[in-house]
Amino acid sequence: MATGSKPLRADAARNRDKLLAAATRAFGEQGLDVPLEQIARTAGVSIGTLYAHFPTREAFADAILPAQLAALDDLAAAALAEPDPWLGFTGFIDGLFALQAKDHGLNDALARRQPLSPAVLEACRSGFEHAAKVVDRAKAAGQLRADFTPADLAPLVSAMSQVIRESPEVWRRHLAFFLDGLRT
Repeated sequence: MATGSKPLRADAARNRDKLLAAATRAFGEQGLDVPLEQIARTAGVSIGTLYAHFPTREAFADAILPAQLAALDDLAAAALAEPDPWLGFTGFIDGLFALQAKDHGLNDALARRQPLSPAVLEACRSGFEHAAKVVDRAKAAGQLRADFTPADLAPLVSAMSQVIRESPEVWRRHLAFFLDGLRT
């Protein structure tokens, strides 16, 4: 709700909450391109009610994705707390792709399959700033190839995103191939 706007009526707040729950579930199961009509139907509201609360798909993403992307901060903190920089790096990468495999909407956002709002892009940027620290720490310890840079994470995320989308049961196997090539 915007600053200075009136609080929602109780029924409107319930509808908004039902829409957010339905959208979170649908995005997670099917990705960001799930039909909005399906979200409205699942929430038990009309498409007009959906558009009254969330006039665009981007509005749903703004309400859902930043909090989900904050999990990257937690992954990075755990990685940086790991005494072994290589284990921290691999734990971060594995955790990142586990999140993507669990939530197809998050997978789509990180792979940028849909245009993302400034708020979601900022949450992505923040997560990848933390990831850069994990990468730099593993490189400084001599455990990660010197030519791997934080910028290399974006194409890795994109590639693994496609593996997750097409063959969700084999992504860890493919990740192991990749990580074997990165270790010094």
